[in-house]
Amino acid sequence: MTTGATAAAGLEGVVATSSKICYLDGERGVLAYCGYDIHDLARSATFEEVCYLLWHRRLPTRAELGDLQSELARARLLPEPIVRMMRSLPPEHTMDAVRTLVSALAHHDPDVGDDAPPASMRKAVRLTAQVGTLVATLGRLAAGGAPMLPDPVLGHAANFLYMLRGERPSALAGRAFDVALMLHADHELNASTFAARVAAATLTDIHSAIVAGVATLKGPLHGGANAEVMKMLETIGEDADDDRVVATVRGMLARKQKVPGFGHRVYRTEDPRATHLRQMSRDLGRQANNTRWFEISQRIEAVMKAEKQIDVNVDFYSASTYHTLGIAVDLFTPIFVVSRVAGWTAHVLEQYANNRLIRPRAEYIGPEYPQTFVPIASR
Repeated sequence: MTTGATAAAGLEGVVATSSKICYLDGERGVLAYCGYDIHDLARSATFEEVCYLLWHRRLPTRAELGDLQSELARARLLPEPIVRMMRSLPPEHTMDAVRTLVSALAHHDPDVGDDAPPASMRKAVRLTAQVGTLVATLGRLAAGGAPMLPDPVLGHAANFLYMLRGERPSALAGRAFDVALMLHADHELNASTFAARVAAATLTDIHSAIVAGVATLKGPLHGGANAEVMKMLETIGEDADDDRVVATVRGMLARKQKVPGFGHRVYRTEDPRATHLRQMSRDLGRQANNTRWFEISQRIEAVMKAEKQIDVNVDFYSASTYHTLGIAVDLFTPIFVVSRVAGWTAHVLEQYANNRLIRPRAEYIGPEYPQTFVPIASR
């Protein structure tokens, strides 16, 4: 029995909305934000410029970029009750903490209760600024350090590394992380973005919609793949020879285990974001005088291309990139939030601007209708 519609598993190929934010061409390996190719943005832009682009559909002027940088700098300092709450949460469940703390930030937002477009835009800026501080501070506390105040002189990416590690990053490290944030900032209607838009379509507040995005990203089928890549690399071992690398990958394939960091639901060629992360992994390794993680990653990539004809995705080289930047594996998925909050808020604002409640149908495949009701005494 059907309702006249046919279900598409996982909404595969279903166009659920129209958007001016992100363009994907999986066959050609194209990713663009508001018409700007990701390669051009990665080479020439900053994360702050990308935030402005996603929110306003155009690149900022110098004055507009300066204003946004100042707004982000003012918003980075977390309210003291949030820091106290952060200290009270179990340190081993970082994404759970991020979900809880993002929700709690709503109570301390100066525009709480005001969901008009200007207020929602201000909240988007604050959320982007605060989530960076929040995740860096969680990482700092988990490592036994004391929270660091943000440096108003540093940009968003460099500030994150500064607050996490307690020292200003090198120019290469700061730029590498800046590019990584840009590459992860948006990706059309992925699961977490769709969840945020579904929440926003009810006209709930922007903090609630972003919590929906965080909760969805927490699922292992969405976020977390780069953490699994790093765990695989550590299992292989930094001192592993070529034979061990090849044997490990072939063994995983023989056991029909998924090799993390390969393949994508959309792309049929190399994920364009992986192109830049591969280079960052190499360059950071050279600066640190340790290219071993990059070399092992390259060998795994070669084996997978030869054995399965499958390309790397954004997660594969982000693992060795983050590791070389001194970032703990438990922070890999929370860092996704640091970046993707820009895209989530852009989509939420777009949903608000042209809203219709998102209410799809389901193909019914249960017992045939009508069933005969049997009184409880006769069952």
